[in-house]
Amino acid sequence: MRSAAELFFTDTMSRHAKLTFPDKMNANCPIEVKPVREVDSHDFDFLCRRLSELNKSTSDGWPADQLDAFRQAEVYRWFTDEAAGGLDWSNRDLTLAYLKLAESCLSSTFILTQRIAALKRIALSKNDLLRESKLPLFLTGQQTATVGISHLTTSRRHVAQPVMSFQTTEDGILLNGFCPWVTGANDTAGVVVGAEDSNGRQVLAFASTSATGLSVESGFDLIALTNTHTGPVRLQNVHVPYDDVLAGPVENVLSTMGTHSTGSFQTSALALGLAASAIGFLENESASRTDLEEGAGSLRLQHDRLASTLLEAASGNPVCTNEEIRTDANSLVLRATQAAMVAAKGAGFVQGHPVGRWCQEAMFFLVWSCPQAVRDANLCELAGV
Repeated sequence: MRSAAELFFTDTMSRHAKLTFPDKMNANCPIEVKPVREVDSHDFDFLCRRLSELNKSTSDGWPADQLDAFRQAEVYRWFTDEAAGGLDWSNRDLTLAYLKLAESCLSSTFILTQRIAALKRIALSKNDLLRESKLPLFLTGQQTATVGISHLTTSRRHVAQPVMSFQTTEDGILLNGFCPWVTGANDTAGVVVGAEDSNGRQVLAFASTSATGLSVESGFDLIALTNTHTGPVRLQNVHVPYDDVLAGPVENVLSTMGTHSTGSFQTSALALGLAASAIGFLENESASRTDLEEGAGSLRLQHDRLASTLLEAASGNPVCTNEEIRTDANSLVLRATQAAMVAAKGAGFVQGHPVGRWCQEAMFFLVWSCPQAVRDANLCELAGV
């Protein structure tokens, strides 16, 4: 017997398939996206269709139109509670939303995760003045922020000296150093920066991208997702008043913020969203190539079962650990995209074909916020151990 989450996921996907849309959306034509209040709605389905059409025409450039569609849909309100002016979507609904958004446009959805990470930390800050001054514009999407905190978690933790340091002053803090991995800072009002002092205390602070001494470098020339403009942000004697300090100084500042658990599911959801794109390609090809039917069907079954497991976990009913879900999601996205390449043949290996791009994007999940246990498991699978 299938679980409630499996039935929900299957029924939802079936309903989506029956919806009717214009045969073609002109990606360059301004089309209004309505505010989305529920994930299980026609407005959400339309947002996903719009993102998909825009992704086809702007896959190599900064996804400005997709991000504007997020603003029109009032996506930022999904992730905050009603007291702050949000819609307080459940973890399950947010996870399901990430699944479908990533299938429609991975690059803009990844950018969204970084903006939401900043928004949530501002919303949860105990600094009332900061929340009141920043949240109204951020919830509407009129302004956005991103995060520069990877060096406090997995990135560069082996370095003896902190890459981003702070010193307290009479009226604030001074930031010096660099955040090695920041996404889309060139298009935001500020960066939520993590920094550490000589005593091991840490802070989170909102540093305006227009602040004197802050420079946003060109994004790295990545194997994939270069259009997310992910790269270093450098700060030299950047003054941040106490009014813009989110938390700290304290040890392990991230653990004090109390962010709820969507973040532990979002990376797996994005991996499954990308896998769904590749599986959809296989299914379309199998309509005229019967040799692909078995492979496409098996991958779809694996995807739907794992998506069901993920939704169960997001609903508070885990049947396995988050690391096990992430390990399986990494495995599936790699296998599904390469299976799509097999089906696409030489055409998929030509620059610009979506299958080639998906294969490159799949490797991103081997390095993005990837815990050691997941890396070890994926390496063992690849090594045939």
